[in-house]
Amino acid sequence: MTTALLRLRRAVPGALAAMLLAVGAMPAARMAAAAAATPAMAATSAASATSAARVTPTAANTPTAQVTPAAPAPGARLPKLTLAGPPATVSAPLLHMIETGALAQFAERIEFVAWRDPDQLRVLALDGKADVLAMPTNVAANLHNRGAPVMLLNVSTWGALWMVSRAADRRTLADFRGQEVAIPFRADMPDIVFQTLVAKDGLDPRKDFRLRYVPTPMEAMQLLITRRVDHALLSEPAASMALRKTKSFPIGLVAPELHRSVDLQQEWGRLFARPARIPQAGITAVGAVRARPDVIAAVEAAYARSMQWCTAHAQDCGALLARHVELVGADAIADSIALGRLEAVPAARARRALEFFFGQLLARDPAVIGGRLPPDAFYRSGQ
Repeated sequence: MTTALLRLRRAVPGALAAMLLAVGAMPAARMAAAAAATPAMAATSAASATSAARVTPTAANTPTAQVTPAAPAPGARLPKLTLAGPPATVSAPLLHMIETGALAQFAERIEFVAWRDPDQLRVLALDGKADVLAMPTNVAANLHNRGAPVMLLNVSTWGALWMVSRAADRRTLADFRGQEVAIPFRADMPDIVFQTLVAKDGLDPRKDFRLRYVPTPMEAMQLLITRRVDHALLSEPAASMALRKTKSFPIGLVAPELHRSVDLQQEWGRLFARPARIPQAGITAVGAVRARPDVIAAVEAAYARSMQWCTAHAQDCGALLARHVELVGADAIADSIALGRLEAVPAARARRALEFFFGQLLARDPAVIGGRLPPDAFYRSGQ
C-alpha cells in the first residue's frame, strides 16, 4: 500500500518570484533578456530550476522511479504518478489529493513537483517528467498546437488578475491612462490580458500607458512596497501577499498604503459583455497517462472534490500549501480563495469560454496559443 508520509525537498525561497498560475510561460528569449537585466534574480531563478519542491507519499529514502515511457494496460497499477503545478492556489487541490490518498489505488507512488519557472514547466511537459500538470490555458493550447502530448482536463482558475495601487479612486483600466504601471512577463500572461482589455476600450497600450516591464510578479510587488511604482498588475496570491505585507511589521512602517484596485475579470465582463470570468488556468494530462481513462477520470473527480474542500476550508487549504511551499503565506492563500474564482469545470463544458478567450488572444498575437485554435483532441471528451 502507498504510505501516507510526505517527503518535501524545498526549493530556493526566492523562487516564489515565478508564481505563474496566472501568468503563463514566457518564451526563453524574453526570460534571458529579463535575467540579463536583473543578474541577482536570474541567479535565484537558476538555482530554483535545479531544486524543485517535491512531495511524495513514499518513504524519505526511497529513490524516485523513472517515468514510464508507455502507459500500462488499463487497470494496471502505475509504478509512479507525478502531479505538478506552480507554488499557487491551483496546486493546493493536488497536494490535498496526495495527503488524502485519493489516487492511491492507481499508483505505487504519487508525488508532487512544483515547477517554478517557464523553462521547468516546458521540461516537465515535453520530457515526460509529469503526468498531471497545472498550467495556464494559453500555455496548454500553445504546447498542444506545437505537437506536445497535452490534453486539457479542466479549467479551475477563472481569473486572478488585479491592479494593486496606491490610489484608492481608480475604477477601470482607463483610469490609469498616462500612469506608470509595473507588469511582469512582457508579451505574455498577464500582459496579454491587459493589452487585450485596454485595446478593446479604445486605448493604445504602448502610447497611453507607461508600462514598466519586470521579470517576475515578485519584483512588481517589491516595486510597490518600496514606493518605486504606484501601480502594478499582479496575479493571485501575489496581490493578496502585497496587501498583507504592507500592513505588517516592520514593512508596514515604511511601505505605502495599497488598495486592491481594478479587477481585470470585471473589466473583461464589462468590455466584452460577458460573465466576469477568464478561463485562465487548469489541469492537463500529459504523455502516456492520457491512454488511461480510468486514471484520468479518477484525477478529474479527485481534483474537483479537493477543490471543493479548499473553497470550503480556505484557511486550512492555505495552511496546506504553506506547509509545502516557501514564502507562501497561509493567510494570503485564504484571501485569494475567498475571492471565489476557483471552480473545476470540465474542459468540454469550458470550451466555449476558452475559444472566446483564445480568439481574442489569437487576434492580437497568434503565437501565444500556437497560431490557431486548438483542435478537438486538446479537450478531454466524455465529461
